[in-house]
Parts: sequence; structure tokens; C-alpha cells
Amino acid sequence: MAAHEFATLTTDDLVTGEAVALDLPPASLGSRIGSGLIDVVVTFTLLVALVVGLAIAAIHTDDALVEVASLAAVIVSFLVFPTALETLTRGKSLGKMAFGLRAVRDDAGPISFHHAFVRALVGVVEIYVFFGSPAFFSALLSPRGKRLGDYAAGTYVVRERVRLRLVPPAAMPPQLASWARSADLAALPTGLALAVRQFLGRLPTIDPASRAAIGGRLAEAVAEHVAPPPPPGTPADVFLAAVIAARRERDTARLAREADLRRRLTTRR
Repeated sequence: MAAHEFATLTTDDLVTGEAVALDLPPASLGSRIGSGLIDVVVTFTLLVALVVGLAIAAIHTDDALVEVASLAAVIVSFLVFPTALETLTRGKSLGKMAFGLRAVRDDAGPISFHHAFVRALVGVVEIYVFFGSPAFFSALLSPRGKRLGDYAAGTYVVRERVRLRLVPPAAMPPQLASWARSADLAALPTGLALAVRQFLGRLPTIDPASRAAIGGRLAEAVAEHVAPPPPPGTPADVFLAAVIAARRERDTARLAREADLRRRLTTRR
């Protein structure tokens, strides 16, 4: 696709767009504020509805039970609901849906429960306790428009419809496919994964000497987080491509399992 054509991000783009992921533009401050306001209204609407419902149900109960129920309503509204929604939609709240935004990991992969929970937990403080001022100034100063919850969770928010130059993701080298299936890659840091993706995406434009030097340094850094090591004599760029392709395949498989679980839960009678 040409550089000036529009492309709509899909789940596959977020998982497999190795070089593309590096160029995903963050959401503008205005759209973040707009989506955040919608989420705040939704949260308080849910809180009021729960409190009123619980108050009606607890008319003839003791005060201690009413206090526990009220606390539960607060926890559900401010923590459980936003965490569950962003986890199930892979990074979308109702406000983000309205503005065409999505929260993704720093390496542009789909977020998990852990990321959504940390974002919601920190959001209680920065958005509701301090009326959004820490989130506003953090997003204003951050190159990626990150609020404090994004820094804590290792995420940022992107627009779903952007101008992209779609570059094919790194393919799994056939000679390392068997090794990659059993290798432990879970501990690879996000920043290092980004550096590897940048390197692989720009291989055709790098001269051989620089390719060997940069690839060697990256391979040494990645090898510290991968076990077992690749077969002896494996070129650095082949090793790096195998690691990134394996991570992508595992993300894709995880998303497929989650989608299948949601499908079975929602279709069960």
C-alpha cells in the first residue's frame, strides 16, 4: 500500500505490523480528553445506578451491609468495569470507541488484563482523586501523549485509522522454526523488542558493515533474555527475525484463544 493511502488497523496489524508498529501515531491530546470525558460520565452514571439500586435493595438491612455494598459499587465502577472492558475489547473503553482510539502496548501489541488493570488503578488517582490534572499535564508533556497510567502499564493510546506505510513483518526463518517453538521469549523487554523491530524493518536500507555491527549488538542483548540460545553459527539478523516472529505468533495464538473463549461464553445457553 502506498504511503499516502489510508489503512484501518486490525487485530493482525497490532500483532504483526513489526515495522508499522513503530510508526503508529499516538492519539491527539484533544481526542484523549474527549474520550476521557465520556469514560468519566459513564463511570459516574454506573456508580449512581449501582448505589441507587443497592440502596433500594438494602432498605431493610443493617448499616454495615449498606457500607460494604457502597464500597463494592465504587470498586466495580472505578476499577472492575474499566479493566474488564479494556481487556475484552483489547484496549478500548466506551470513550475510545466513540473517538476511534485504542490502548496498545509500547511495542504496539495488544494489551492484556495486567495492562488494563494497572491503567484503571492508576487512573483512579490521577483522574478521579486529582480531577485529571496529573493525566492532562503528563499527556501534554509526553511525546506519545501518555498519562501516568500509561507509563505504569507500559502502554499508549493510538488512533485506529492512520496513514501508514505497510511493511511486511519479519517472517519466521525456516531453519529456526523448530527452535523458536520451544524457546522461552517471555522476558524480552519491550524497549529491546522495539529496537529489534526497527532494525529488521530497515535492513534493506542499512549497509552491510552497519548491519553486522548493529545486528551483533542486538543479538547479544536479546540472547540474555532467550533460552535456549539459537544453534551455533546462526546469523544475527536470522536469530532476531525468529525471535520477533515467534513473539508475534504467540500473541496471535493468545488472541485466538481469548476470542474463542468469549465466543463460547456468549453463545452458551
